[in-house]
Amino acid sequence: MRKTISIIGGGPSSLLLAAFLNTEKFDITIYEKNKTVGRKFLVAGKGGFNLTHSEPISNFIEKYTPNSFLENSLLSFTNDNFREWLNSIGIPTYVGSSKRIYPEEGIKPITVLNTIIKHLKTKGVHFKYEHIFSGWNLENNILINNKIITSDYTVFSLGGGSWKITGSDGNWLNTFKEKGIKTIPFEASNCAFKINWNSKFIKENEGIPLKNIAISCLEKTQKGEAVITNFGLEGNAIYALSPQIRHQLKSKGKAIIYIDFKPTLNLEKIITKIKKSGFKNTTQILKKELKLSNSQIDLLKNNLSKDAYLNSEIISKNIKKFPLEITGLGTLDEAISTVGGIDLEAIDGNFQLEKIKNQYCIGEMLNWDAPTGGYLLQACASTGVYLAKHMNKTE
Repeated sequence: MRKTISIIGGGPSSLLLAAFLNTEKFDITIYEKNKTVGRKFLVAGKGGFNLTHSEPISNFIEKYTPNSFLENSLLSFTNDNFREWLNSIGIPTYVGSSKRIYPEEGIKPITVLNTIIKHLKTKGVHFKYEHIFSGWNLENNILINNKIITSDYTVFSLGGGSWKITGSDGNWLNTFKEKGIKTIPFEASNCAFKINWNSKFIKENEGIPLKNIAISCLEKTQKGEAVITNFGLEGNAIYALSPQIRHQLKSKGKAIIYIDFKPTLNLEKIITKIKKSGFKNTTQILKKELKLSNSQIDLLKNNLSKDAYLNSEIISKNIKKFPLEITGLGTLDEAISTVGGIDLEAIDGNFQLEKIKNQYCIGEMLNWDAPTGGYLLQACASTGVYLAKHMNKTE
């Protein structure tokens, strides 16, 4: 007789878990509180549906915090494995110029989601919508819509605390905490970071991207671009530094980042270009010789004294290492992802809750962090597949 598995939540982790579970061994039901599954999956696709990244898996693993926690999952179901599986169900992919992986042109996010759902239904996976988890009874059976659900195994895939419109509101956190399961409050990640801009500067530069830069915080450097907003900065060059920025904010109340406006040139080369330029005006030299944008030049002008701006060595050092002070994070709901949730000490190596046998947690509800660029979705998929393989072997 098949064992029953109740999967709570209908995000990427649960869909991949269900896809890889052996339906000859398990009767699988996904309980989703919305009217359909995968709403965050669809919202993520609005900015260009980045499924994963093509870099070697050894480099891939290093993008996570803490990377050791997800290593087994990522090796068990790599970015290449993800592409192969998507292709096998009718979703061919390609590697973009950024080395990110997307569905082939013309394939929309809703098509990807519907293809996965169709695949699961073909396997015999059951879907129950508008079913809300609210806790456990005294025998540790889960309560859904205030009714007791008995199953041999329960897997929670409840998401993080961002994008409430998708149902990923993090309201489950207190329920787990009250159960005695160790949790960590949610914090924003891959979000906007607050900078107290000069009013003149922000009036002239709001909405403009700083392109082809590198940003550093503590020991980490990330190349890419960042957009100047009224609130501060956001974009892939700063999202990847979320753990380092949060660490400084917690310990010091502020964080310092450094922007390298010309990561392809070393300091000596920049000094030489400025000193040997035929242009007399510093602003012209920066535009013509170093190809700095107006916004980059405005940043330098608004934060350096006139003497420093006109000094070739001082301005060169600032071009390579321009300091900016960050004073806060964007809101949880506007963040692309969150950290916090279930403390990693509360689960074993197979994601089983230490306090409740045969109940597991996967995906973003666990306390790990990753930058944008396909890493978030890949880790969610990998934790689901890793658990599926484990459960298939145990039965």
